[in-house]
Amino acid sequence: MDIEAVRARLLDFILIGERKEAMDLLDGWAHRFHWRATILELLEPVLDEIGKRWAAEKISLAAGYMAGKIAEDVFLKAVQANEAIPLTKGPVVIGNIEDDYHSLGRKLVTIFLRTAGWRVIDLGNDVRAEEFVDAAVMNGAKIIGVSAMMLTTAKNIRNVRREIDNRGLSGSIKLAVGGAVFKMRPELVADVGGDGTVASAVDAPRLMAELTGMEDKHDLT
Repeated sequence: MDIEAVRARLLDFILIGERKEAMDLLDGWAHRFHWRATILELLEPVLDEIGKRWAAEKISLAAGYMAGKIAEDVFLKAVQANEAIPLTKGPVVIGNIEDDYHSLGRKLVTIFLRTAGWRVIDLGNDVRAEEFVDAAVMNGAKIIGVSAMMLTTAKNIRNVRREIDNRGLSGSIKLAVGGAVFKMRPELVADVGGDGTVASAVDAPRLMAELTGMEDKHDLT
């Protein structure tokens, strides 16, 4: 079957919430071509299309969540088969800013980053500025990704910016920000000192690649 037709079927399954059918399709493709090729040639192009539709507000939150769970399922199967994309593109430190407990978006970002080969240090919810920067320094991370759902908590991200700057790390650590409030108020990215954002978790690997000057592609060898 033509791969474009297979991608279209996979996209349809995700959009209508048919997780089993989507995984059956991916399992079948992996049986023929292995998991790494399945991730790179089938799953990632579909996730990219979902990301574009999310940015254009043409898909639901449920569809975005379904895409994340399917990506997680595929990543786990690839790991079990010793065919996962090597985690060579990190590390990245992520977490929800102090007083923020909306973890779904952050968890989806973690899934998509790991599927794309990034090593993620997830600090969880309610993370203080010093903890973000300490973790980045300890792990040699060039990016800190901070999530916030509401304006009141998003303003706390300014503390991360100050912490980075006060330690003289502004040239070596980038600050990525995300969450619903940044989609509604894009100007808030600059206001809190962020270096970039994306409209959906699916696009997180692309943003990280841009911020680190790394080309967002995988080695097929």
